[in-house]
This record gives sequence, structure tokens and C-alpha cells, in this order.
Amino acid sequence: MRTEAQGISLQRPSRRQFLLTTGGLSIGVAFGVPAVAQNAPASAAGAGAEAFGPNAWVTIGTDGTVTIVSPAAEMGQGTSTAMPMCLAEDLDADWSKVVVKQAPHNPKAYGNRLFGGAMATGASRTTRGYYQPMRLAGAQARLVLLQAAAGRWNVPVGELTTEPGVVVHAASGRRMGYGEVASFATVPAELPTVTPAQLKPLKDCRLIGRDIARLDMKDKVTGRAMYGIDTRLPGMLHGAVLRAPQQKDRPQAVDDSAARQVKGWLATVQLPYGVGVLATNTWAARKARDALKVTWAGASPAKGYTTAAVKRDYQAVAADLGRTGVEVERHGDVPAAIAGASRVLKADYVTGHLAHVALEPMNATAQWNGDRLEVWAPTQAPTIAAATLAGALQMPMPNIVVHTTLLGGGFGRRVEGDYTVDAALLAKAADGKPVKVTWSREDDVRNDKLRPLVAQHLEAGLDGSGKVVALRHRVVSESIYGRTNPAGYKAAGGKDAPVHEGAEHLYGIDAHLVEFLRQERGIDVGFWRGVGGGYTKFALESMIDEVAIARKMDPLALRLELLAKQPRAQAVLREAAAMAGWDRPRPRGRALGIAYSDIWETHIAEVAEVSVDRKTGELKVHGLWAAVDAGVALLPTSVARQVEGGMLWGLETLRAELTHTDGVVQQSNFHDYPVLRLADVPPVVQVKVLRTEHSPGGVGEAGLPPLAPAVANAFAKLTGKRLRSLPFSPETVKRALA
Repeated sequence: MRTEAQGISLQRPSRRQFLLTTGGLSIGVAFGVPAVAQNAPASAAGAGAEAFGPNAWVTIGTDGTVTIVSPAAEMGQGTSTAMPMCLAEDLDADWSKVVVKQAPHNPKAYGNRLFGGAMATGASRTTRGYYQPMRLAGAQARLVLLQAAAGRWNVPVGELTTEPGVVVHAASGRRMGYGEVASFATVPAELPTVTPAQLKPLKDCRLIGRDIARLDMKDKVTGRAMYGIDTRLPGMLHGAVLRAPQQKDRPQAVDDSAARQVKGWLATVQLPYGVGVLATNTWAARKARDALKVTWAGASPAKGYTTAAVKRDYQAVAADLGRTGVEVERHGDVPAAIAGASRVLKADYVTGHLAHVALEPMNATAQWNGDRLEVWAPTQAPTIAAATLAGALQMPMPNIVVHTTLLGGGFGRRVEGDYTVDAALLAKAADGKPVKVTWSREDDVRNDKLRPLVAQHLEAGLDGSGKVVALRHRVVSESIYGRTNPAGYKAAGGKDAPVHEGAEHLYGIDAHLVEFLRQERGIDVGFWRGVGGGYTKFALESMIDEVAIARKMDPLALRLELLAKQPRAQAVLREAAAMAGWDRPRPRGRALGIAYSDIWETHIAEVAEVSVDRKTGELKVHGLWAAVDAGVALLPTSVARQVEGGMLWGLETLRAELTHTDGVVQQSNFHDYPVLRLADVPPVVQVKVLRTEHSPGGVGEAGLPPLAPAVANAFAKLTGKRLRSLPFSPETVKRALA
């Protein structure tokens, strides 16, 4: 089902239309599997049938169609299959009759408890936040159906059972499909209470843990899927926004005489943070935007921000123990333990900024109807988008409707609401006409909310026997929460969980201290896939390897020793090592490295095989092996694919960096910001998902944190030198080898 906006025909044949045409034989044919319908209202019934809604999550048509709401944003991770599947499991629905619809923005009904009740997708919290609530919703809906059927047959509820989509009374041999029950059932005044104890045992599950086909794939491979960038509304105008070269500067004077000469230009709109242009099409909007002559106030807080100098500053702060930070975690007396240690290992690490560069660039469409605002956006967080709009426009949130579309990549970038503000402000100047704003790749790269530039200082104290008795870990960077949630940041005492996540760990070290030292240099940093784990595990797992070298121990054996009380951690380490052939000799010029991560309630170990060209500094990864225990794997193959994706993103962190000179971003597009290409993928990438019955952990980011340290540890084993600066550019590698 499409929204009104998506039902508008395109004026010219597009790539998607071409795909629709060439793949037309398959479109509209029923395959006997569930369908997914993005953006349709959740209250809608299955096609051609009256609907019965036992609770807010599900409606059942009289034709037996079961419509389930998917609460999270679908950005390729498979949530639009996995979450409805949980509900269908305990509803005992016939999966071939399930239709999935994107939830409307209604935090009260569909909010994620792990986001304080907000509707947001990210931080590996979807499965962890919705797994049990959706199963309970399914169990509750099933109980409502059973009660209705029991009333119709005048038998005790306890005598009824279900088969997929059917209520059964074994004693009389009677059977009734869910559609028939829906034709007479009523919602009780008080819905029955269900508890986790009433959920189906995992051993009896017929959907959870099975590799059923993802519902979003067919539309995506046929070009039928509709993303935010595909939004069309009648009479829609197009907009583009010019922002200052340095963040947070503001326009002082605007000369739009040249812009007015561009065919299609309609209006120039001054914004608090830039200058917008309205035009009849995107090309004209951008051409007119580029013709603007703007004098900026020169008041950017990012002035003077130059990458190399900032790295040096941060490293100095991290290493200066006289500058104390916010204690994130403290166990034991670390200063005393280090002072009394027989040997102290010290190391400094630094990582640069990274951009998200999602394939679908930032875009949003907005329309005003009096004092009400309607927005269509590929957003990870409709609640945050609505709050951002309410703040920017000084209007009540109930007057804002946000429609979540499919996302062409998120990775944390679409948690932000800045691009929706562009569309809303320009729409306000469009006299009720809808306005769509689509950022160019250059807009995206230069105005991203970056992964923080981070310096870290670690100290490990060893006693006379080589045992690690203390570990100090200091993290220095801008704050994400300090910008995005100042009140929450203050209430947390200056802790910034996304920034320093991963510095906490399960290693059995009695004295352990993690500190965060915030810097404020005027650069917006944000949530980038894996966030803190992408660099804290690089430093921590490199330091663990350094301890192993100091003790002349095998790094795998040391990790097993330090994780002696963590059987799940030991299991993934042993499995990853076995997959890679840890003890098997490698070809000449190659070596293996290993690393482990425990973030998001998921245990994962990775092994990397690398070689290096000592003349060019080119580091090559030949193979990657990972073992992961993410608890209950809802869709095992999908879990493996997500872990693979995280590992490949980890590979990208080895080579990519976004830099500044005097506050101005130096890169602009894929030609100078090197995203991973197919040819860069190692010939061997293997993931094994361990089947356990622990609560589901996060998997969308889990593959990333161990990648860089596994590669760095392999490099150290191969060369005897240590890489402590990400990315591992040829220059960095050659400096390490010098």
C-alpha cells in the first residue's frame, strides 16, 4: 500500500520505473508469503476485509489477513521482518497471511522503553527493546481470540488451542480460522494480562530462530521500494540550503541577484543558519543556491579547528593525569595499584573524524496546513525529529506529524533532525505548498554530525608475576549528549555513554578506572555506527595485546585467562580462533590478530589475517573470521549478515577520515572521502552465529569494534610495531615501521 504522496506518477521514466517495468511479471503476484507495506497507517486492515484489532499492535481481517505494526525504522537491518515475527510467533499467526505496516509516530503506543518511550531506531536497541513487548502483544491478542471463540462455542477457554491461524477445540473436533473469529469478536473492556511466563518456549517456536525470508527484500531488488527521496506530493516545490563553510556561522548579508536569473527560481529565504532557495525543481534550486552571494558573520565556534593541531591538543590532555575527568567507571584504587605495580605499560591512541555518507542523501518533504506541520522523512527517530522541529519552529509537538519512510542507510546520521528543519522552514515560506529538500552529496559530507575525533591514554599495571592489577583508560573528545541532550548530559554528571561506551569491559581486572574529559571546540559530533566502541575497543584491545607481548603470552590465551569468569566470552574467542586456524602457520608475510567486544549485550570475537607492503605502507586484509553470541538469534542468517556489515564498516575505518582546516571540511564527495569498494573486501569473510537462549543482544553494530584492533594486533605480530592512530593510512603505516 502506498501513501497518497507515493502514488503520484513520475513524469519521466526513472531507474526505479525501469525496474518496475522489467520486473513487472512478478509484481502483484501472490507468493504465499507475508508482504510489507511501508508508510501505511497502522490502523488499516488487510486489503478487502473488515478488521478486528485485539490491541494496538495487530488487526485481523475477516479474510484471515493479519496486519502487524513494525515500530522501528527499516534501514536494511531487517527489523520490519524480525519484530512482527515475534508478535506472530505468540499470536500463532499464519505467517503467509501476515502484512506488515510501518507504525505511525505514536510514542505512547509504540515507543521503545530503552529510549525512554521515544520512537527511535539505533544504538542496537530495537530487538532488545521490542523483543518481549511484541511477543507479549501477540500472546495477548491470541488470548482475546480464544476468549471470543470460547464464548461462541460455549466451552471453557482452557479447552482451546491454536494452530497457525486457526482456533481448535479438540474435544469436539471444531476449528475456526482467525478471520472467522474476527468477524464476531469484540475487544474486551479490559484486555487480558499476559506475563513472560505465558510466552511460547523457544523450543516450540516455529518462526523465531528460523531463517524465514525478509519481507523488504523483494521490493528492494525489483526497485519497487519507496524511500524518503521518492516522496512526491501534488504541487510540490523543491528547496536547497546554503550553509556556512564553518559550522554554526550565520548569514549577515545576502545578494541573490544572480540566483533570481536561474530558470525555475521562485524565492530566496533567509534562515537562522543559512539561506534557502525555493524552485520548481531540485536542479534549479541547487543552481540558484550556488549563485547566492552571502556574507557570513564570522562567528563560528569552529574557527581555528584544524585536525592535526586538535589531535595534538587532545593527546596532551589525555596524557596529562593532572587534568582529571568525569569518572565513568571506577573499581578499586587505580592510582595506588599502578603506583605499586612492578611494571606499567602506557600507550596513547588517536582516531579521526568519520562521516556517515549514507547512500540515500539527507532529504525531507514538508507541508503546512495552518498551524499544523506534516513531514515525510527517512528518519531513524520520528520522536527526535518532531522534537527538533518543535524547538526550531517554536510550536507544540502535537501539531507535528512525522511519517517514517524506508531509509537508504542510517548508521546514526538519521537520528538527527536538521534536514527535516530545512524542509519545514522552506515550506513555511511556500504558502501551503509542500516542499522537498534533498541534500547533495557535498551538502551531506560537509554538514554531517561526525564520529568524534578522540584521543585516549591507557595505563596497565602488572605485578611481579605479570598479572594485570590495574587499568586506567582516559577518553578525550567533544560530547554527543552535551550537544544533543544537554539536560540529560548534566543529569548524568557529565557522562556521555555513547562516547565512552566500550571502555567498560568484562576483563577480570580488580582496579579499573575510566575517565571522560570533554572538549568543546565547536564541531558537532554525533552517533556513527558503533559510536564509542569503534575506537575504545581499538585502544583497549590493542593494550591487551601489548600486555600479552610484555608477558610473552599468546594473546588468545591471555584473553581467556582475563575472561575466566565469562563463559560466553570464552566461547566466542575459542570459536573465532578455531575458524581462523589460530595455531596454523600462515603464508610467509602474513599474520593473525584477535580482538573481543562485549558491547550491547553481545559477545563477539574476530580474527584478522593481514600483510603489509613495507615500501608503500599498504596494509592488506586477507581474511576475517568472527564468532558471535547475541543470545536468541531471531533470524540467524540476518544476524550473520549484519555482523558482516559491521565488519566491513570496520574495514572502512582503517582508511577513511574527514579532516578540517580552520573549521572548514576538506572533503566533499566519494572521490576524496574513500568509502569501501567491493574490491577492498577480503576474499574470506566468515561469521558463525552461536545458538544460545540468552536475551537477544544488539547485532547492528557488533561487528565493528573488534575489527580495527584485530588488524592492528595482526600488524604488531607481523612487524613488531604498533599502530596507535586510526585510520591506518599508508603514511601512518610507514611512520610506524620507520
